[in-house]
Amino acid sequence: MAGVLEGPRMRSDSNSSTGSSRTMLRQRLSQLLTCVEDLSSDDDATEEVSRTLDEAFQLCGRYSTEFFREEPSVSLSLRLHIVTWNVATSEPPDDVRSLLQLDSDSPTDLYVIGLQEVRATPVKYISDLLAEDSWSHLFMNTLGPNGFVKVTSVRMQGLLLIVFAKQTHLPFIRDIESTYTRTGILGYWGNKGGVSVRFSLYGHMLCFLNCHLAAHMNYAVQRVDEFEYILDSQDFDFHNTPNVLDHKVVFWFGDLNFRIADHGLHFLRSSINSGRFNLLWSKDQLMMMKKKEPLLQEFEEGPLKFKPTYKFDRFSETYDTSPQRTWFGFTGKKRKPAWTDRILWRIKPSNNEQSGSIADDEEVSIKVTQDLYTCDASYGVSDHKPVISSFNIELQKQVDTPLVCVSAEGEWSADEDAVLTYFIQERFDTCTSDWIGLYKIGFKSALDYTAFAWVPEHEIPGVNEVVQLSMKKDDLPLLAGDYILGYFSRNMQSLVGLSPTFQIMESRLALLEGLVPENVNGLDK
Repeated sequence: MAGVLEGPRMRSDSNSSTGSSRTMLRQRLSQLLTCVEDLSSDDDATEEVSRTLDEAFQLCGRYSTEFFREEPSVSLSLRLHIVTWNVATSEPPDDVRSLLQLDSDSPTDLYVIGLQEVRATPVKYISDLLAEDSWSHLFMNTLGPNGFVKVTSVRMQGLLLIVFAKQTHLPFIRDIESTYTRTGILGYWGNKGGVSVRFSLYGHMLCFLNCHLAAHMNYAVQRVDEFEYILDSQDFDFHNTPNVLDHKVVFWFGDLNFRIADHGLHFLRSSINSGRFNLLWSKDQLMMMKKKEPLLQEFEEGPLKFKPTYKFDRFSETYDTSPQRTWFGFTGKKRKPAWTDRILWRIKPSNNEQSGSIADDEEVSIKVTQDLYTCDASYGVSDHKPVISSFNIELQKQVDTPLVCVSAEGEWSADEDAVLTYFIQERFDTCTSDWIGLYKIGFKSALDYTAFAWVPEHEIPGVNEVVQLSMKKDDLPLLAGDYILGYFSRNMQSLVGLSPTFQIMESRLALLEGLVPENVNGLDK
């Protein structure tokens, strides 16, 4: 636990906006000019002051648009990679680099991973709630060394949704909230349903919805009903986006379980083997339902130019060859191939447009372009193949300043208590359980800290008021390494400020305990 140092605090009134500063300057100049004009005109000095102020006032009006102009919104292009995979209760494969396209020439900024049928026996599910499940561990261990941090996750039995972001974007991902809806067994069982995460990204409201809908060929209408029920039942504690469809962009994905109707098994396999997937589109149930359901028409999907992703023999690229089985006198059939696993998106229509890929909200726009939509057939642990999609998101930044500025002061080592400072740059809803964590570069989540310090409880600092804290030397790492500090907001559920990278020096205690050699790089320690 870190203590609070009663160090110097500095206050500043610079939180006023540029517009109000300009108005105040003009008012003061006007008042001064009026006062001078009331003085005797016989005073040469007064005339000189009056003339100077008059010129200054004119210059202020002439150049105010140049010097006090609001900076235009900064355009930003981000790459989003979405994965959806019904893992059929399997343990994860050894490597997921191909799934995550980590070797792609186009660097990714955000990863959103939706899994269905993660193993959820009672004992397994409870253990996963106490510690990260094996799938989350795999993704965190793969993405962490590549500079990605887990932003949040939500789990409902077999449904799992995880969000990762490049470290540089973390202070601009705010107001994170998740929820879930059960639709299995009369709505009380979570083997089917939807889990969602919403957050603000550079001021734009995004929502990601991972669903596992009802199975079997004859339940297409029920799948649409379940989707509508999920949308109706999920709500968030934000007045501007209380529901899923209130968000500027919604990404909907998962094992949606829509099948290919009417066609026989021979025709299906012949069309797939010849790569003529377009022959099957007209009988794809989701495409058929979109023609009848206005809600589905609001969602976009890329062309299905990849093999149907279900059902495969495990560890192969061969569709279901299991023998027909009989249960209680009923003969089961082989599963027909189908595009059960899908990724769609929706842009919230503006007042002037009812559809399309651009939404305008007070002259602030966001554009979504799909660059990749395919499956990765190389993975065989499940009878489903994972589906991946990459998007380019172009947006105008509505926020570009972290809420909190954090800094490490002086040299840090475990030989003495360390000092840090922080100040709030923009007022937000702080909490007495906010804290500042010490993170080693390559950290995997906000909870993956080495040490932490609670923010002061006795008072909430003003904007730009510098607060000084300490971290006890016993909590600091003994060995050298690169670290950052991060301010975690309990209300926003995110790291709203990160320090520059700094180095913690090796401590004398590390040498005494034999953790480092006495001679390093030819230098005696």
